[in-house]
Amino acid sequence: METARQVHKVLVHLSRDNAAPQCARFVQSVTGHFSSQAEARVGCYLDNNRFVLCGGAGKLVPLKRPAFCPFKHLSVTQAAAIPLEVQNRGVDVGVAVLLQSANQRVLLTRRAAGLRIFPGVWVPPGCRELNEETGLKLELDDICPQILGLWESVYPPRLSRGSPVRHHIVTYMLLHSPHTHTQLQVGLRPDPAEVSGCVWVDRDLARAIVSSVEGEEGEVCLQQLPPTVSVTEVSTDGGLRDSVLPVSVLCNSTGTKFALELWLNTL
Repeated sequence: METARQVHKVLVHLSRDNAAPQCARFVQSVTGHFSSQAEARVGCYLDNNRFVLCGGAGKLVPLKRPAFCPFKHLSVTQAAAIPLEVQNRGVDVGVAVLLQSANQRVLLTRRAAGLRIFPGVWVPPGCRELNEETGLKLELDDICPQILGLWESVYPPRLSRGSPVRHHIVTYMLLHSPHTHTQLQVGLRPDPAEVSGCVWVDRDLARAIVSSVEGEEGEVCLQQLPPTVSVTEVSTDGGLRDSVLPVSVLCNSTGTKFALELWLNTL
């Protein structure tokens, strides 16, 4: 008889000046806890289902929020209006994988249109879902995980689109594969309930995406971007087909831009 897998919720805890870690509040800016700027450098570790972020010395990684982060601009009145069941969620932890092929390309997946948060957005696949969402099976001996940085993610991403209902710290991890992207592509079996498209991004395309400029409400200003990119579309029955899309569709996630910038810095 199969036993259901028990999933433990991991929440962000914050520590500064060697103080005991405290559970981060849903309505606070985690980045703002460490810096008045859009980016800070923090230490991080996992302790008894607590993902602890701390300042100070030691090995530090970048923690960043977008300039339009809702919790940077949230007023006291707006914070109080958020339902208690949402406020009591705390700040969740997500892990996204930059899977680098032997020929230095990384995989991005487009979130399915039916997902509750960030539908249709191109992102690195989640760590837990790397196999479940893409069908890729990686041997532990083939990968070498490395934390690149942390991203403060809020949904909706702007106050103009509604009150926040989700608050995450996304940990971007780099995994190296000994296989080329064409070899890995053969093993792709995306779950259409989670993924509606896949694309392998090389360093030139990554640089173009990172250099693109996003406007106040998400419009992308194209600067030295190639006009189109070849992608793999995923049909509702799981079938795959080649397609071509405007490169601008890859440029609408500031978190993905940050992840690609972190990846480029390792090359």
